[in-house]
Amino acid sequence: MNQPLTTQAPSVAQPFREEAADGFSLGGFTWRHGAADPTRAVVIINAATSVRCRFYSRFADYLFAHGADVITYDYRGIGESRPAALRGFQASWSDWGRLDFEAMLQRARREFPGQPIDVVGHSFGGCALGLAASAASIRRVVTVGAQFAYWRDYAPGSRWQLLCKWHLAMPLLTRVFGYFPGKRLGWMEDTPAGVVRDWVTPAATYEQRPSGRTLGALGFGQVQASILAISLTDDPFGTVPAIERLLGYFTASACTHLRIAAQQVDAKGVGHFAFFHSRFQAQLWPIALGWLRSAQLPAQVPGQVIEPQA
Repeated sequence: MNQPLTTQAPSVAQPFREEAADGFSLGGFTWRHGAADPTRAVVIINAATSVRCRFYSRFADYLFAHGADVITYDYRGIGESRPAALRGFQASWSDWGRLDFEAMLQRARREFPGQPIDVVGHSFGGCALGLAASAASIRRVVTVGAQFAYWRDYAPGSRWQLLCKWHLAMPLLTRVFGYFPGKRLGWMEDTPAGVVRDWVTPAATYEQRPSGRTLGALGFGQVQASILAISLTDDPFGTVPAIERLLGYFTASACTHLRIAAQQVDAKGVGHFAFFHSRFQAQLWPIALGWLRSAQLPAQVPGQVIEPQA
């Protein structure tokens, strides 16, 4: 499985701090063209679980160069939003959506008044957008490999390896350290224990995850954005059942699932992470850009549109 690459600090972006509704201070970066313009979109990038927002800086540069304002940020416990200590730190997947992503929606509305709000969600970042109270304000969405890690949806050829790594080793190490020490293992960023509990729970629905059970009614149905879900055939997490399982929650949205094979973009592999590597700027990034601009796929798009499962 491809892993995130380390990226440098954004070159043209400005750092910011934003308080969530519970007072927690979140860190991120803004790419801003100037005065608010109702013809220009602001794009919020929701990261994958325990991937730093800096990983998406080159993709944000690309969107900025093509006319969008961009916001990237780290969920609480990660990167720019990491507290002094993670042992005992309280954070969950639902906190990342209902508090942290909601804070970014509020920031976008305040800092870019009148501009349409679009979202790019990677992995769990696509799930987070359905947990925010203001999600009805989103115009268009592109997700990449977006799902919430139900183990039976993992690719059959990788399922047992992923189970051992993420559903056995990760919770055991989390119990020992009080958080998951992913950074020292080279797997991902260090991760709060509550997020680990949500990830490893073997439940087929989000509302059966530990933090999902405390939410009451989920807010996915309020999202009315046009959604393009991109998946890659060599992504062991983003299988067709996994992508469709999440899309099934967005009952008020028009959803298109585009599935792409690496060979269709002249690559040996793309996997779960490499869509956001700059080597795919020419082949893959224009697909996302085009959807954010028009909610349409280009005529010569690689891949196959997957019809919704019955």
